[in-house]
Amino acid sequence: MKLPLASLLALLLAACQPTPQTAAGDDGHASGIAVASPWLRETPPGAPVAGGFLTLQNPSSDDDRLLAVESALAQRVEIHVMRDEGGVARMRELADGLPLPAGATVQLQPGGHHLMFMQPQRPLQAGEQVDATLVFDHAGRVPVTFEVRPLGASGAVPHH
Repeated sequence: MKLPLASLLALLLAACQPTPQTAAGDDGHASGIAVASPWLRETPPGAPVAGGFLTLQNPSSDDDRLLAVESALAQRVEIHVMRDEGGVARMRELADGLPLPAGATVQLQPGGHHLMFMQPQRPLQAGEQVDATLVFDHAGRVPVTFEVRPLGASGAVPHH
């Protein structure tokens, strides 16, 4: 079977795109929450925190909420928001979690919503992977693997 060049290129590009994972809740039913591009920023030795980022999509007709993140890497993981207040960047923990409205996509990225892995057990090196569990109000517990990217990473998906 012969494929036109444009079709072949489209297939190759699709294969290079990160595949979102659809979360399954505790009851084994698909929750509809899609998790894409989870990554952590590499840390220097002795760093007290590591920043975590990902994209969450809730295509369902029901609101949900990211309540917590658990990982053996850190003593605890906090969900934070960073805002510019009068030219000063202010960061605060979202004690009630991160809302995921029905039909919305929420990006956790540098300079906005993000995760703080507090007191990591060891420095993170680019290229390694870190397991964690996202805990949602309705979707339940969802395992996810974070890719560690270099210290200067900005969040753009690297080309493979």
